[in-house]
Amino acid sequence: MEKEEAETFLKSLLNKNLRVETTDGRLFIGTFKCTDTHSNVVLSLTYEYRQPSQQKLAEAAAAAVSSGFSKVAADMTSRYLGLVVVPGEHITKMEVEEFASQAKSRSIFERKDLYGGR
Repeated sequence: MEKEEAETFLKSLLNKNLRVETTDGRLFIGTFKCTDTHSNVVLSLTYEYRQPSQQKLAEAAAAAVSSGFSKVAADMTSRYLGLVVVPGEHITKMEVEEFASQAKSRSIFERKDLYGGR
């Protein structure tokens, strides 16, 4: 991707909701505000989600067995953080949260408003 094309792509993500997964298993969902040359990502209005602890999983498994269920369900814990900087070296995956009504096209390269109809 050329520098100009990459810049245009990043600008198209500004103020969109992103889901950012990190190496320690956390998930951050917030509004993309900026990035830097080190791939750090700044999100606003951010919520952090964590996988349940081993103790919570064991409790959920015991409850499932005693109730006769074959599947174990445990909720992720969440908290509101606000403005966060996610270090680029810890980011494993980033996704744009976009509803079908918001999406103009499945392929970003087909969007005439961004790339002039390539």
